[in-house]
Parts: sequence; C-alpha cells; structure tokens
Amino acid sequence: MARNSLPSITAGEGGLNRYLDEIRKFPMLEPQEEYMLAKRYAEHADRDAAHRLVTSHLRLVAKIAMGYRGYGLPIGEVVSEGNVGLMQAVKKFDPERGFRLATYAMWWIKASIQEYILRSWSLVKMGTTANQKRLFFNLRRLKGKIQAIEEGDLRHEHVTEIATKLNVSEEEVISMNRRLSGDASLNAPMRASEGESGQWQDWLVDDHESQEAVLIQQDELETRRSMLTRAMAVLNERERRIFAARRLAEDPVTLEELSAEFDISRERVRQIEVRAFEKVQEAVQKDALDQAKALRVVDA
Repeated sequence: MARNSLPSITAGEGGLNRYLDEIRKFPMLEPQEEYMLAKRYAEHADRDAAHRLVTSHLRLVAKIAMGYRGYGLPIGEVVSEGNVGLMQAVKKFDPERGFRLATYAMWWIKASIQEYILRSWSLVKMGTTANQKRLFFNLRRLKGKIQAIEEGDLRHEHVTEIATKLNVSEEEVISMNRRLSGDASLNAPMRASEGESGQWQDWLVDDHESQEAVLIQQDELETRRSMLTRAMAVLNERERRIFAARRLAEDPVTLEELSAEFDISRERVRQIEVRAFEKVQEAVQKDALDQAKALRVVDA
C-alpha cells in the first residue's frame, strides 16, 4: 500500500478535477465484499485486498479534505495526508467488530489531516492544547453559524457565544480569530510558493453529496448523539432540564424563566448549568477516550 501506488493530484489548473475524475473510477464496495477483503488482508496480509479497500475509499478522503481547504495549504498535500490516515485505518480495521470501514477510517483520516495542518501552521505552534486545537478547527464553522461574517475583530457577543460553546476563554477566541484573519479569500490568488496557479475558488468542485459522504455524516451525527445521550445519564432530572434548556435548545430558555420554573435564584440556575455542563463534558471525554482505545487495538 505504498503512497505512490495511488492517484496523485498534479499541480496547475484543473489538477483537483482530474484527480476526482480518476478516483471516481474505483468502484464502491458492497458490505459483504468489503468484509471479505478486510478478512483477506487481516488474515493473509493480501496487498491486493488492501489496495481495493483503500482505492474504494479515496472519495471519502477527498470529501473530508475539502473541509480543510481554507487553511492555506496545498490541497494535494492535504489529500495525501488523508490518504495516509486511510491506509493506517485499513491496516488496523477489524471487520468482526460489525461496522463499516468508512465509519472507522473517518477518524484516522481527520486525525492525519489535522496533525499535518497543525505541523504546517507556524502560528498555531504557539499553542496546541486540546482546547486550542478545537478552537482552531471549529472557529470558522461557528462564525458562519452565528453569521459573524464581518471583517476584523468579532463583536463581543459573538466572542462570548463562541467561547461558551467551545469551553475556551474569550481571549483565546479573539487571539485565534486574529491569527486566522490573514487567510486568503476564495477569490485571492494562490501563493506562488505552493506551485499552484489560479484562485482558491478554482479548486472548489460543484458536486452533489456522494452516498458514502452522506453515510459518514449520518454515522458521525448518530455517534455524537449517542455519546451525548449516554453522558446526560449522569445528570439528575433538574440538571438535565436546565442543561437541555440552556445548551441544547435552538432558542435557549432564559435564566429568569428557569428561575421561576424551579423557584430558585438566577445565580443558582447558572451554577447548576455550569456544573451540569462540566459533568457532561467529563462523561463525553471519558466515552470518547474509551472508544479511541477500542478503535486502536492492534490486530491480533
């Protein structure tokens, strides 16, 4: 499964489109076919089986890699790093655990790409704690969700909202936003040092969601929902009500309304909310750690 045995993205205009056209030629695998190929590789180190498993999931890597195209790095290198993660996933995949390779590989692909981005971004090397990594990879998404599209510094209310959602300080949000503010727009020319030509928008592909991408998104959403549901089991009834009303509702309930509902002070409601969030966060982190350990079990 050498990296040079896979299709590569060539530099220059249209390189990404040519790569996408090429990897679409590899057929998707039916569940039973995928299972048998994974068994062949796990039991006999069959390189042909491994190659088919990898090539059938190259579209998944490309889809995930597109989500990281705004970090100013050559898209070919981002895809290449994602392919490395995919190959690692194939090596460690256990078909007997009952889930599809795509569900398992998604975590390896994302981890490989994110580590590459963090290694490459000199600005981010000044701080790589877990919270800062989460802020780095989620700031753009949250800004879009709350429509914080203005240039320059964020409004105070936007800073507060993002800091609360990601459990980081407001100072970290302001600092990271300023670090990322130097990103080129989609209309900006690509840097000559990357050996690329054209604009960033030239690399975007107007394409429908592929079947595997939709499946992965659904699996990821279901996984997150399951983890949250399990985590909320550590809360008592009042904590669950306040946590859901304040943190999960599309239109959060005010402290005043919950204060009246439970006949307690606003400050007490806030304290319960904070404590409930901490308990859920601890439970989710433990759950995620347990799952990561299970996924990284080496082949027997």
